[in-house]
Amino acid sequence: MSDSDLPAVGDLEPIVIDPARPADQLSAWRALAETAVDPNPFFGPDFLMPFLEDMAPAHVRLCAIIDKRTGRWMMAAPMGRRRLGLGIPAATSWATEYGPLGTPLLDRTAPAGIGERFLELAARAVGLPLVAFPYLPLDCTAAQALEATSWQMREAHPEARAGHDGGVEGEKQFAKAFSGKRRKELPRLVRRLSEQGEVRLESAREDDAVRLFETFMQLEASGWKGKKKTALLNHPASTQFARRMIAARAKSDGVRIDSFSVDGKAIAMLVILLEGDHAFSWKIAFDEDYAHFSPGSQIALYALEKNLQDKHLKGADSLAVPGHRMIEPLWRGRIRYATLLCAASPAGRLLQLAGHFDLSLERDLRRLARKLLRH
Repeated sequence: MSDSDLPAVGDLEPIVIDPARPADQLSAWRALAETAVDPNPFFGPDFLMPFLEDMAPAHVRLCAIIDKRTGRWMMAAPMGRRRLGLGIPAATSWATEYGPLGTPLLDRTAPAGIGERFLELAARAVGLPLVAFPYLPLDCTAAQALEATSWQMREAHPEARAGHDGGVEGEKQFAKAFSGKRRKELPRLVRRLSEQGEVRLESAREDDAVRLFETFMQLEASGWKGKKKTALLNHPASTQFARRMIAARAKSDGVRIDSFSVDGKAIAMLVILLEGDHAFSWKIAFDEDYAHFSPGSQIALYALEKNLQDKHLKGADSLAVPGHRMIEPLWRGRIRYATLLCAASPAGRLLQLAGHFDLSLERDLRRLARKLLRH
């Protein structure tokens, strides 16, 4: 594409649509999701449409900036009104516990100034002067586009979670993870387990992944998530959403399920969403009766190795909470992220200060509650 084909700021047009019913905009939305400079599987139609239909409130809107000459989408994200912490409202990108990644979809040819136009659109569409992007990777191109605006930015609670790189750097991370005591212990546990039957580590994609996903949900529901009523099978809405989402993504080879089994019985499984040149570790489950064989570590290490074998992948995001005791020793890369609070007007900046305090208060109360529960 030559420079003359690239859109100018004057060629940009804002649109707001219902993401559950995108009509004639579906193909343009899908094209942006598949080619975005910062992949985000949770903001594409195969995930977002079933999620919003089965799991989320109806007020979420898909905000997009398009090249009005061609109809090509330049930047987009689902936006809605939500409390940041305990009470301060903001227009937020719709990242949730089912998809903890708030990165807007950004076209590689988007012009300078795209971030300004998107923030104006998001604030207007939701009707609030404060715009927030939770779980936003701080080093991504979309974050840079947002920060290169006249809006005042504040990063709330920057943290880092586990991930890994691809290529040579990823191989170095794998070598560090699979070394020392771990290099001896994990294979030893596999040999012990093989006394009970054939041990297999394998991956499934496309139609095989759809079939295997049913096994995954049963395995998840049989463990602690099932007891706490947080497994996908515990609620009809989450079950229906997950089945529809996996089936839709499988059609474009956008999902891989890794499994660790003995004598034909799955004892650990990991669902990975594939988007662009990245892998996203979406859901993990293991049989607690086999905990002494470290099935979670076995499947996480296998997934890392499979990712590195795929030369198309440039990296992976664990989506795990910071400090995760199982995944961080194995996936040695770190992804820095925060909630980015964006404000332009005096009212927005006042909300920005209040929102930052609100998020801090909620985090401190959650920590206190967890501490009390442990005691």
